[in-house]
Amino acid sequence: MSRILCFHKQKGLLLKKHFICHPSENLLENVNIYFMGKRCCMFLDDSIHQTGLLSNPSLSGSWRVNGTDVPVGDPRYTLVAGNLVISGPQFVRDAGSYQCLAINRCGTILSRAANLKFGYLHDFPGEGRSPQTAYEGAGAFLACQPPAHYPALSYRWFVSEFPSFMKPDGGRWFVSQVTGNLYLAKAEPNDTASYFCFTTINMDISTKSTFSKANQLTVQPDGTGLSVCVCFPVPKLRWRKVDGLLPSKAGASAEGPILTLPEMTFHEEGVYECEAYNSEGRDTQQGRITVQAQPEWLQVMSDSEVEISSELHWTCVAAGKPRPSIRWLRNGQPLSTQDRVEVNGGRLKVINLALEDSGMYQCVAENKHGTIYSNAELRVQVPDFRSNPVRRLVPAARGGQVMMECRPRAAPKPTLFWSRGTELLTNSSRVTVTPDGMLRIHNISRADEGKYTCFAENYLGKANSTGHLSVRDATKITLAPSNADINQGENVTLQCHASHDPTMDLTFTWALNGALLDLEDPGGTYHRVEGKEIVGDLLIVSGQLSQAGTYSCTAQTVVDSASASAKLVVRGPPGPPGGLVVKNVAATSVELRWSRGYDNHSPIGKYVIMGHSLLSPGWKRMRTGKRTTTSTRVFGLLPWMDYEFQVIASNILGSGEPSMSSHTVRTQQAAPTVAPSGLGGGGGDRNELIITWTVSVEYQNGDGFGYILAFRKQNSPTWVVERVSNVESSRYVYSNQSLSPYCLFEVKIKAYNRKGEGPFSQIAVVHSAEEEPTVAPSRINATALTAFEMQVSWDPIQHLSTNGVLQGYEIRYWRQHEREASADRVRTAGLETTARVVGLRPSTRYHVTVMAYNSAGTGPASARTTVTTRRPPPNRPPGNVSWKTDGSWVTVRWDHVKTLDNESAVLGYKVLYKHEGQSALKVLDKGKTSVTLPLPKDNGYVVLEIRSWGEGGDGAAQETIVSRDSVYIILNTYGLSTRNSWTIWTQI
Repeated sequence: MSRILCFHKQKGLLLKKHFICHPSENLLENVNIYFMGKRCCMFLDDSIHQTGLLSNPSLSGSWRVNGTDVPVGDPRYTLVAGNLVISGPQFVRDAGSYQCLAINRCGTILSRAANLKFGYLHDFPGEGRSPQTAYEGAGAFLACQPPAHYPALSYRWFVSEFPSFMKPDGGRWFVSQVTGNLYLAKAEPNDTASYFCFTTINMDISTKSTFSKANQLTVQPDGTGLSVCVCFPVPKLRWRKVDGLLPSKAGASAEGPILTLPEMTFHEEGVYECEAYNSEGRDTQQGRITVQAQPEWLQVMSDSEVEISSELHWTCVAAGKPRPSIRWLRNGQPLSTQDRVEVNGGRLKVINLALEDSGMYQCVAENKHGTIYSNAELRVQVPDFRSNPVRRLVPAARGGQVMMECRPRAAPKPTLFWSRGTELLTNSSRVTVTPDGMLRIHNISRADEGKYTCFAENYLGKANSTGHLSVRDATKITLAPSNADINQGENVTLQCHASHDPTMDLTFTWALNGALLDLEDPGGTYHRVEGKEIVGDLLIVSGQLSQAGTYSCTAQTVVDSASASAKLVVRGPPGPPGGLVVKNVAATSVELRWSRGYDNHSPIGKYVIMGHSLLSPGWKRMRTGKRTTTSTRVFGLLPWMDYEFQVIASNILGSGEPSMSSHTVRTQQAAPTVAPSGLGGGGGDRNELIITWTVSVEYQNGDGFGYILAFRKQNSPTWVVERVSNVESSRYVYSNQSLSPYCLFEVKIKAYNRKGEGPFSQIAVVHSAEEEPTVAPSRINATALTAFEMQVSWDPIQHLSTNGVLQGYEIRYWRQHEREASADRVRTAGLETTARVVGLRPSTRYHVTVMAYNSAGTGPASARTTVTTRRPPPNRPPGNVSWKTDGSWVTVRWDHVKTLDNESAVLGYKVLYKHEGQSALKVLDKGKTSVTLPLPKDNGYVVLEIRSWGEGGDGAAQETIVSRDSVYIILNTYGLSTRNSWTIWTQI
C-alpha cells in the first residue's frame, strides 16, 4: 500500500507524495506533490503524463476517500486529466485512503488504495530531566523519551554543546535507533557531562530536528562497597545464526552492535544470537527474525467470452506472509455468495450466466503489507465482424485449393454458414464448410470466381461479411534442375525456370535437403544467376563435400507454388577412416586395424599411417609392412615408448582428413640396443677421475634403467666396472688417493634395464684430474711503456712439470704501499711469454709476479720485480690551430704544447687524418708544429685529430672538421673568425 505523507512546517503544508489513476494497469501510481501558497498541487512525470488514462472504449473517472465519493463540486477538489488536485489539504478533512474508479461501457475497475497522512514532529517537553549517577567501570543508559511524531525518527546524541555529537569510542557508546536511548558499556570519570538526545524526521523535500533538555550524568568511584559488574576490557561483539549459517550479506555488521541484513528473503528467517566477549568471559542474548512479504500473484484470471446460461469459473492464487485474504469486485462493487454467484476465497463461480453479468471483474489479494489487483472482462456479445472481417480479395490458383476463414466475435458461440450469391453452400466433392466456419474449395476453376458471404447468428443477433475469390493461372516449372556431378572446388549452375500468372510477382527459393539457402550473402557460396528474364538458376561457387545432396527449387506466388528437385554429387578426397584400434603390441612393432571411411564418390587408392611419440610430438609417416585393405603392421618403433597413431586415406583427388587418434599405447620392453653417446670427461679435484656421457631417454627400452661403466689405466689389462642406477645421471666421479694426476684412462659405457644389458660404446680416452703447476716462471722483467701501461715478460716453464695441460700465465701487480692480497690480475691464454698491462697510475711504483696455471689452479709465484710508470703526458691539446690552403692542399699549424713539472716532455705530435671511413696517421717530431694534407676532391669533409706525444703517452686531442662552403668559419677554444673558401669547426 502506497503512503502519502503531509508534513506540518510552521504555517504551511508540505506534501511528500501524490498519486495518479492508471486504470489500464489497475494501479494508483505515486508521483510528486508540492505546495504553493495554500494549494496542494499534484503533477505527473512526463512518461506518466503521456500515458494518461488508458482504455478502449474511452472512459471517465471518479475518486473515493474512505469508501465515499469525493465531492468534485467542492472548489477544494479539482480533476486534471483524471488526477485529483486538493487545494489547502487539512488533516481532519483530507487524511485517509484514496481510490480511483475508471468507468466505460465495458464496466468499472477500482484502483489500489493510497493513504494520505500528515507528517509532524513535536518539541521535547520543557521541564528539566533528573540527573543520573553511574559508578566507574559499570554500565549505564540515558533515556531519550522522544516527543510525538510521524513518520519514524533517526536518533543521535551530543555532549555539552551542539554539535559535539557522540562517537563510537571503541564500542563503549551505542545509540538505539528504535528507542533513541544512549547506552554506555563501561563508565569512566571523564564521561561526566551533560548529554542531549537529538531527533530528526526526514522527508523527501524537508527535514526537521529537535533536541531534549540536558541529561546530566555523573561518574563516581565505586566507594560504596557494593559489588558492581565491571566489563573490562571492553567486550567485543559478534553475531551468529543459531539454526543455520550467518548470511554473507551481513558483512562487517557481523562484528558490531547492529546486525544489518539488506534485501531480506525468507531464507534469513531464524534465531540470531549476539555474543559479547572479552578475556574474562562471554555472555549471549538471542532473538528471532520473522520475514513477512506483501502479496504476489501466482495465478490470475483472464478475459473471457462465454455463452448465455453457461458457467464461469475464475481462480486467483496469491502468495505472501501473512497469507493474503482474497476478495472479489464486479464493476467496483464487492461480490459475495448469493443467488447464482459463489465466492470461495480465491475461487469465483457464476452459474446460468445472463447478459447483465457482463462487466469488469477484479480479484483483490491483501495482507497488512499491501494490496494487489487482477482485472478481467466478462463479455456476452452479439455477432460482430468489425474486428475480423472476411478477406475482401482472396486470390487462388487454377487447379489448386483455397481456404476462406470466418471468425466473428460473438458470445454465445454463433451458427456459421456460407453462400455464393443467393446459393447456400453445402459440403460436396469440391466444397467443404467446417463447423468452425472455414470454407475450403478444391480443384479451383475460373467458374469459381465471385463473391462469398459468411453469415453468423446467435439468439442475440446476426451479422455477415463478404469476400471476393479471384482465380489466377497456376505456377508451373518449365525447366527443372538436372542432376550434377562435380569435383570438390568446382563451380556448378543448377537451372530452374517457371511460368506464372502475369498479374502476380514470382520469386524463386532454393533448399538443400529441406533447409532453406541464403542467396543474398555476397560472400557466400550460393548466388542467383541474374538475367533479363526472371529465372531461378542457382550458381554454387567452389562446391564442397558438405554441399552435396538434394537441391529443391520452388517457384512461388502469393497464391501457389511449384517445386522441382535434383541431386548434386560432389567428389573429393576420402573422409577420415574410423574405428582405429591397436593390437598385438610388440617391442618394436604394433598392428593397426581400422574401418573404411566414406570414399566421397572416388575409390580409395591407399592409406598412410602417421604416428608420434611423447619425445617427438610432431606427426610423421611410419614405416609399415604389407598392408591389407584396412590393416597393417607398423615397424621401427622404440621399445617401452608411448605412441599414438592416425590413418589417412587418399584417392586420385587428394588426401582426406586423418582419422581420430588411437588410444595411447606403450610398446613392450626390451634390452637396450644403443650405447650411450657423448662419452668423455676429465677435470675435477685432485685424485679424481670424472666420466661424462649424454642421457638419451628414447633408448632406455624399459624400466629399471641404469648404466655400466668400465675404465682402466692405459695399457692396464684390468677393467674397473661400476654400475650407476640413477636414470638421470650423466656424470660419474671415481675417487682414489693413489690416483696420479693427469693420468690417461680408457673408458667405455653401456646401458641396462630389467630385460638385460646393451652393447658397450667405443673406448674413449679420459685424463684424471690435473694438479696445479709446481714450478714458477723465471727471469721476470717489467718495463714501463707509458704513464698508464707496462710490458711484462718471462721465461716459460717446462710442460712436464705442469701435471696437466698448461693453459697460460697469470700476472699479479700491486702498488708499493698495498698488500699483495689486493693485487690486480691479468691472465694470458696459451704459451705467450709477454703481456701488456694497462690501466696503471702515472708515476707509481708497482710490484709484479708471474705464475703458471691450468684447470686445477695456479702454481707458485715467481720472484718479485718492480717497475715505476712514467710521468703523465700533458692534459692540454695543441692550441691556436690555423691553416692555409694551396689548391688541393691545406696546411694546418698549431702552437707548441708546454709541459708542467709533473708531466712528461713532448717528443712530437700525431695528426690523424680521417675521410669517408678511411684514416691515416702522421707522426711528427718535436720540432714540427705544422702539417700539409690533401683536400677531398668532392664537397665532402675531413676530420683532423692533433695531439702531442712523449714518454708518458699521448696527450689530449684537438679535433677539427674541414668542409667546402661559400663562407669559411673557424671555431676553436680561443674564439670565432671569418675567412674565405673553407669552413672549419673545432672542438676539444
